[in-house]
Amino acid sequence: MDVQNILKLTQLLEDALPQTQCTKCGFPDCHGYAVAMANSEAKHNRCPPGGEIGIKRLGEILEAEYLPLDPECGIEKPRTTAVIDPKQCIGCTLCIKACPVDAIVGAAKQLHVILEDRCTGCDLCIPPCPVDCIDMVEITGTNTGWDAWSPALADRARTQYHTRQKRLVREKLDNDKRLAQKAADKLKMLNAEVVNTDAEKAESDRKKAIIAAAIARAQAKLSGV
Repeated sequence: MDVQNILKLTQLLEDALPQTQCTKCGFPDCHGYAVAMANSEAKHNRCPPGGEIGIKRLGEILEAEYLPLDPECGIEKPRTTAVIDPKQCIGCTLCIKACPVDAIVGAAKQLHVILEDRCTGCDLCIPPCPVDCIDMVEITGTNTGWDAWSPALADRARTQYHTRQKRLVREKLDNDKRLAQKAADKLKMLNAEVVNTDAEKAESDRKKAIIAAAIARAQAKLSGV
């Protein structure tokens, strides 16, 4: 299959995934799983949030036979949302960093809150919580898989995920620029210092070399090298 057809197939497969970004399939996100399926590197039965209906949809796109959900990835179950116990939350922000769709808000040492309309039930916030103050609560009764989800919710979750990814890239770029400027200012200050002895000159040269190397690394990051 040529590149263009693989790209088209990848898009069809990704559109058929619920976009919870839960990583239960074994890939970093729904797009990564779609790419793997399109390249015959993963089977189409590894998405618990999509459940049986999802497997059938993916199978139809791939023209592959139906397979039961791989138990290694989890089980099909009702949709859940995360709930934080306000009495136990210590405001560590670890769950905020883990959430793939920015469904948790809060600041360091302050109570965090789950935005239920954003939460995809991925439960990625559970492992990093040091005080075990987050529970996953079922909210769709007996409805599971795509019966507990919808294309509209999937589209919104995908938008939230991509928005977060872009923000993280922007924040990293801003931080790299800040560090590069800080190093440049330090080097300028060192160049302006007066050294009186060989020992002082040697120490100054050592510091300059370290900072110059740091600036070079920062510039390489900023240029994408």
